Amino acid sequence: MTTVGGSISDLDITTEQLSATHARSLSPVTDAVRDASGAASLGYLVAIVDVNASMVALCAAHPDWTATADLMLHEAAPLLNGPAILESRLTRAGARLIIVGFDIYDGGGISDLDELADPIEQRRVATGLVTFARVPAATSAASGVFDPLGGIGQRRHMEPVGGVPTQPLLERCGLTVIDAPAGVVELVSAPYVHNSRGRINGGVLGMVFQGAAEAAVPGHVASDLHIHYLAGARTGPLRTSTVIVREAPDHAVCRVEAVDAGADDLVIATATVTLQRID
Repeated sequence: MTTVGGSISDLDITTEQLSATHARSLSPVTDAVRDASGAASLGYLVAIVDVNASMVALCAAHPDWTATADLMLHEAAPLLNGPAILESRLTRAGARLIIVGFDIYDGGGISDLDELADPIEQRRVATGLVTFARVPAATSAASGVFDPLGGIGQRRHMEPVGGVPTQPLLERCGLTVIDAPAGVVELVSAPYVHNSRGRINGGVLGMVFQGAAEAAVPGHVASDLHIHYLAGARTGPLRTSTVIVREAPDHAVCRVEAVDAGADDLVIATATVTLQRID
């Protein structure tokens, strides 16, 4: 897989590589990954999307490796019941970029990927695209031990170390709110949140953007986002700044920037986050 940090393993994800261009995943929606509305949080969804879409992207990139360049997720409805079901399919494989489309479904209480039909009949709650850049395999510590094509037809379970956590997702990743009205949050760069390239995981960045936007606009929960990944956070801490672009009676839109505060405020990623007011 593309991730080694415990933050991703703690999501208890079961993955299945159906073909080189098609993958599915299942992850339980526990109380620890829900937002203030009671639905699966946006940061959680971004994290499991990054895992599932990477499976397809790595097959397309082989023998190269991948780095997440851009991720867009649009929510159609809150994911309330669970488990979360993800399905990713290759959209385009180019010389420099690989694009993977995905859909997220509310599993409605199923417990196994074998219970899914083809096509999936469960309620679709979100859709989007992930763009990956091809990078040399040598940049990833996992490239020497993980063969993406060797996983075709196999099912894997990323089992949490020490059992499924009950601590809220953003807290256990170490996210700290520094200045709520300004949407300033910090995340220390640590192995728990790293990917196989030793940088803050792309899925974890989704959690950071969720936390920053929700801090800036209280009474709302993040539902949609578009992330542009610009550089890897190596030093840390990661620090955000947030601008409220629009605030309407039922929703708000924020622009969030994340920098590596320990590397002369190098811009790591930017995101546009849409939030819905909690009724």
